[in-house]
Amino acid sequence: MSEQVLIIGAGSGIGLGLVQHYLALGHQVQAISRSSCPAALAQPALNWLQLATTAAGDVAESMVNQAVAEAITLQPSIIFICQGWLHDNQHGPEKTLRQLTADQMQKSFAINVWQPAMYLKALFGYLTKQPDVKILVLSAKVGSITDNELGGWYSYRAGKAAVNMLVKTTGIELGRYNKTATLVSLHPGTTDTALSAPFQANVPAGQLQSAAATADRLAEVAAKLTPQLSGKLLNWDGTILPF
Repeated sequence: MSEQVLIIGAGSGIGLGLVQHYLALGHQVQAISRSSCPAALAQPALNWLQLATTAAGDVAESMVNQAVAEAITLQPSIIFICQGWLHDNQHGPEKTLRQLTADQMQKSFAINVWQPAMYLKALFGYLTKQPDVKILVLSAKVGSITDNELGGWYSYRAGKAAVNMLVKTTGIELGRYNKTATLVSLHPGTTDTALSAPFQANVPAGQLQSAAATADRLAEVAAKLTPQLSGKLLNWDGTILPF
């Protein structure tokens, strides 16, 4: 049976993998991204919504609202929000608090927290009414306060801990309106993308996954979600991780 799927952040490595996964299964896919649709993916089953950006590369909340309003006309039952930032040419993960800067923390929170928050806010009215809707917000295990035994990566850890709280709090409110909805944050595992590229040498053999393999695993988690899991942080295999 064909489903309507919405992938937000579809131009990212994992987002693109999810688009390809659901298209291959014959589903209808709505995609939202700052980048244009890859030519090889263009087909009737895919509606790719490209967001206009400011000179600084940011996306205005009004553009998010407009894109979401168009995407939900087809009533997606599965929604992935795939935003994440760890480093760029000017900023690497902090190994010590002494390396922390306001610019890096602001960028981390802008992408890792505020962008998912904008989308959840834009989607909220729809989510309160759509039966059995499932929303998965990509996060990271390093955002777990309980699991943190190594320290470091201050901005990224703080941003992902914040998005986990965003999902937890939104899940509580959403549950008051729609008992059939499920909203979770999700650790995708270490995936072969630009985000993880500088750190792949430290990944144990067999643990680095292709974007396609990660998409397969996350889609399997989505298929098995139940409202009892709403607000939780899940691992790539569907097990519950500690906050």
